[in-house]
Amino acid sequence: MKQEEFVKYIDHSLLKPELTREDYIEGLNYAKELGVASVCINPHRLDLAREILADSDVVIGTVIGFPSGAHTTRSKVFEAIEAYANGARELDMVIDVGALKDGDYDRVREDIKSVVEATPACVKVILENAYLTDEEIAKGSELVEEAGADFVKTSTGFAASGSKVEDLKIMRQSVSDKVKVKAAGGLSTYEDCLAAIEAGADRVGISRTKKILEQMNSSSE
Repeated sequence: MKQEEFVKYIDHSLLKPELTREDYIEGLNYAKELGVASVCINPHRLDLAREILADSDVVIGTVIGFPSGAHTTRSKVFEAIEAYANGARELDMVIDVGALKDGDYDRVREDIKSVVEATPACVKVILENAYLTDEEIAKGSELVEEAGADFVKTSTGFAASGSKVEDLKIMRQSVSDKVKVKAAGGLSTYEDCLAAIEAGADRVGISRTKKILEQMNSSSE
């Protein structure tokens, strides 16, 4: 895969809590230079994203109910509305993981649906697969589609494990072609990213973008 094709799969992640303002500026400029699909940035720095990406095709994204998902639906909706007003056009929200494990599917579905209906933004729903069985991953994916979201996503990157090829295959098989799949968490090499894409991922969320592109280019020489 050529670099110009690969970068269109990338959601460049700027979500580490210790990032400084200069770190954000550097990351945003790098994403702009590459022309990645989107940047997923912490919500308190959406002002910087708007400023730096104003004349760019890079889409601005942020996170909702992050990283635990154990927030009230009302607070997730407020976050979504505020984020959209501040320039975010993609929202990566975390489900109520405990409710899914409880089998409280109505609660999970309505939580997602409320965020989907709060703004016109693209909504990507994080299942946090590290805590789920294969059956729960499949059911969670189905609920994402039923709620009208655009993507189902593997992980926040904050749990014990992240994206796995086996999980991605379950997710892809559990939703129709209307719903896209995003891999994130633990993708540290180009091979990891390529395997995720081959398993059905339409986007890969990565923070080690520079290192991964260096690996990609060195392997093609």
